[in-house]
Amino acid sequence: MSIILAIDYGEVKSGIAVSDDSKVFAFGLTTVKTKSVINYIDKYNSDNNISEFVIGQPKRMNDEFSDIEELIKKFINKLTLKFPNIPIKRFDERFTSKIALQTMIDAGLNKKNRSDKYIIDKISATIILQGYLKSIEK
Repeated sequence: MSIILAIDYGEVKSGIAVSDDSKVFAFGLTTVKTKSVINYIDKYNSDNNISEFVIGQPKRMNDEFSDIEELIKKFINKLTLKFPNIPIKRFDERFTSKIALQTMIDAGLNKKNRSDKYIIDKISATIILQGYLKSIEK
Protein backbone atom coordinates (compact mmCIF):
# COMPACT_ATOMS: atom_id res chain seq x y z
CA MET A 1 0.00 0.00 0.00
CA SER A 2 0.98 3.62 -0.28
CA ILE A 3 0.41 6.87 1.54
CA ILE A 4 0.12 10.55 0.74
CA LEU A 5 2.46 12.95 2.53
CA ALA A 6 1.47 16.59 3.04
CA ILE A 7 3.73 19.51 3.84
CA ASP A 8 2.82 22.82 5.43
CA TYR A 9 5.91 24.64 4.20
CA GLY A 10 7.41 27.42 6.28
CA GLU A 11 10.60 29.46 6.03
CA VAL A 12 12.02 28.03 9.26
CA LYS A 13 10.03 24.86 9.93
CA SER A 14 7.51 22.76 8.07
CA GLY A 15 4.69 20.57 9.33
CA ILE A 16 4.29 17.09 7.91
CA ALA A 17 1.22 14.86 7.86
CA VAL A 18 0.52 11.47 6.28
CA SER A 19 -2.53 9.58 5.18
CA ASP A 20 -3.51 6.06 6.08
CA ASP A 21 -3.16 3.38 3.38
CA SER A 22 -6.79 3.78 2.33
CA LYS A 23 -6.24 7.53 1.86
CA VAL A 24 -9.22 8.47 4.02
CA PHE A 25 -7.64 9.84 7.20
CA ALA A 26 -4.81 12.32 7.79
CA PHE A 27 -2.44 12.09 10.74
CA GLY A 28 0.04 14.70 11.95
CA LEU A 29 3.50 13.21 11.73
CA THR A 30 5.99 15.85 12.84
CA THR A 31 7.40 19.32 12.34
CA VAL A 32 10.97 19.58 11.08
CA LYS A 33 13.34 22.39 10.25
CA THR A 34 12.68 23.34 6.65
CA LYS A 35 16.32 22.93 5.66
CA SER A 36 16.01 19.25 6.69
CA VAL A 37 12.61 18.45 5.14
CA ILE A 38 13.86 16.66 2.04
CA ASN A 39 16.30 14.53 4.06
CA TYR A 40 13.52 13.68 6.52
CA ILE A 41 11.18 12.70 3.69
CA ASP A 42 13.89 10.60 2.05
CA LYS A 43 14.40 8.59 5.25
CA TYR A 44 10.64 8.32 5.82
CA ASN A 45 10.08 7.13 2.24
CA SER A 46 12.62 4.32 2.70
CA ASP A 47 10.25 2.70 5.23
CA ASN A 48 6.96 3.87 3.71
CA ASN A 49 5.68 4.02 0.18
CA ILE A 50 4.83 7.66 -0.59
CA SER A 51 2.62 7.80 -3.67
CA GLU A 52 1.96 11.52 -3.72
CA PHE A 53 2.92 14.81 -2.10
CA VAL A 54 0.45 17.54 -1.18
CA ILE A 55 1.90 20.95 -0.49
CA GLY A 56 -0.08 23.81 0.95
CA GLN A 57 -0.80 26.69 -1.39
CA PRO A 58 -0.82 29.96 0.57
CA LYS A 59 -3.31 32.43 -0.82
CA ARG A 60 -4.64 35.70 0.47
CA MET A 61 -8.32 36.52 0.62
CA ASN A 62 -8.09 38.27 -2.78
CA ASP A 63 -6.79 34.98 -4.29
CA GLU A 64 -3.24 36.32 -4.72
CA PHE A 65 -0.36 34.15 -3.55
CA SER A 66 1.41 34.98 -0.30
CA ASP A 67 5.05 36.06 -0.41
CA ILE A 68 6.26 32.62 0.66
CA GLU A 69 4.98 31.10 -2.60
CA GLU A 70 8.30 31.84 -4.32
CA LEU A 71 10.16 29.83 -1.67
CA ILE A 72 7.63 27.01 -2.01
CA LYS A 73 8.22 26.89 -5.77
CA LYS A 74 11.97 26.53 -5.18
CA PHE A 75 11.28 23.79 -2.64
CA ILE A 76 9.01 21.99 -5.12
CA ASN A 77 11.81 22.05 -7.70
CA LYS A 78 14.19 20.42 -5.22
CA LEU A 79 11.54 17.87 -4.19
CA THR A 80 10.89 17.01 -7.83
CA LEU A 81 14.60 16.44 -8.45
CA LYS A 82 14.87 14.15 -5.42
CA PHE A 83 11.60 12.26 -6.05
CA PRO A 84 10.92 12.51 -9.80
CA ASN A 85 8.36 9.69 -9.79
CA ILE A 86 6.17 11.05 -7.00
CA PRO A 87 3.51 13.54 -8.18
CA ILE A 88 3.05 16.81 -6.32
CA LYS A 89 -0.37 18.36 -5.79
CA ARG A 90 -1.16 21.75 -4.29
CA PHE A 91 -4.02 22.46 -1.90
CA ASP A 92 -5.32 25.80 -0.62
CA GLU A 93 -4.09 26.34 2.93
CA ARG A 94 -6.05 29.47 3.81
CA PHE A 95 -7.09 29.55 7.46
CA THR A 96 -5.25 26.33 8.39
CA SER A 97 -3.26 28.02 11.17
CA LYS A 98 -6.44 29.52 12.62
CA ILE A 99 -8.25 26.19 12.38
CA ALA A 100 -5.23 24.47 13.99
CA LEU A 101 -5.29 26.95 16.88
CA GLN A 102 -9.04 26.46 17.36
CA THR A 103 -8.55 22.69 17.27
CA MET A 104 -5.97 22.98 20.06
CA ILE A 105 -8.35 25.14 22.12
CA ASP A 106 -11.17 22.66 21.57
CA ALA A 107 -8.86 19.83 22.63
CA GLY A 108 -8.15 21.63 25.90
CA LEU A 109 -4.48 22.39 25.33
CA ASN A 110 -3.15 25.02 27.71
CA LYS A 111 -1.96 28.41 26.47
CA LYS A 112 1.71 27.38 26.53
CA ASN A 113 1.10 24.38 24.27
CA ARG A 114 -1.16 26.43 21.99
CA SER A 115 1.71 28.84 21.35
CA ASP A 116 4.02 26.00 20.28
CA LYS A 117 4.50 26.57 16.53
CA TYR A 118 5.74 23.00 16.08
CA ILE A 119 2.33 21.70 17.13
CA ILE A 120 0.48 24.29 15.03
CA ASP A 121 2.53 23.42 11.91
CA LYS A 122 1.90 19.69 12.32
CA ILE A 123 -1.83 20.24 12.81
CA SER A 124 -1.90 22.63 9.83
CA ALA A 125 -0.32 19.95 7.62
CA THR A 126 -2.95 17.51 8.86
CA ILE A 127 -5.75 19.95 8.00
CA ILE A 128 -4.29 20.51 4.52
CA LEU A 129 -4.09 16.77 3.92
CA GLN A 130 -7.55 16.01 5.31
CA GLY A 131 -9.01 18.72 3.05
CA TYR A 132 -7.19 17.26 0.08
CA LEU A 133 -8.35 13.72 0.88
CA LYS A 134 -11.94 14.95 1.14
CA SER A 135 -11.62 16.67 -2.25
CA ILE A 136 -10.58 13.42 -3.96
CA GLU A 137 -13.17 11.19 -2.27
CA LYS A 138 -14.88 8.85 -4.62
